[in-house]
Amino acid sequence: MRVGLFVPCYVDALYPEAGVATYKLLKHYGVDVDYPEKQTCCGQPMANAGFQNKSEKVIEAFDDLFRDYDYIVAPSASCAAYVKVYYPKILEGKHECVSSGKIMDIVEFLHDVLKVDHVPGKFPHSVSVHNSCHGVRELGLSSPSERNVQPFNKIIDLLNMVDG
Repeated sequence: MRVGLFVPCYVDALYPEAGVATYKLLKHYGVDVDYPEKQTCCGQPMANAGFQNKSEKVIEAFDDLFRDYDYIVAPSASCAAYVKVYYPKILEGKHECVSSGKIMDIVEFLHDVLKVDHVPGKFPHSVSVHNSCHGVRELGLSSPSERNVQPFNKIIDLLNMVDG
């Protein structure tokens, strides 16, 4: 399995250590992970600002860059959801979209694909979990409160594996 690591622009600019930690975590689990250096933004900021049509070149470049990977993993539910949900609609009839079926948030990949049974490290502190709307409703990382479904939370499942 070959994984392309997508580090979103805001992670790269504000929290680069999260991108590095994601890479190291994937390597810890023996994943063949690659970081394509020509990657840029997923296009979501432009679309959110009302310039979705101006993001098409960025989206096509992203799709082409990550085309040959088995999975695309990102430390961002928002960006992963944007690629998964909106790319096929934006590229429809213009460019074959392959990345939407391959992208996953790191939590989704660890929980659903690798099915990890341990998480390295120790963290002897309390944490608060923010279940983002994109993660809940578009990626299924946890159960949405408005639906009558059995409660689940993949983020908490993984956090419970951390010592401490």
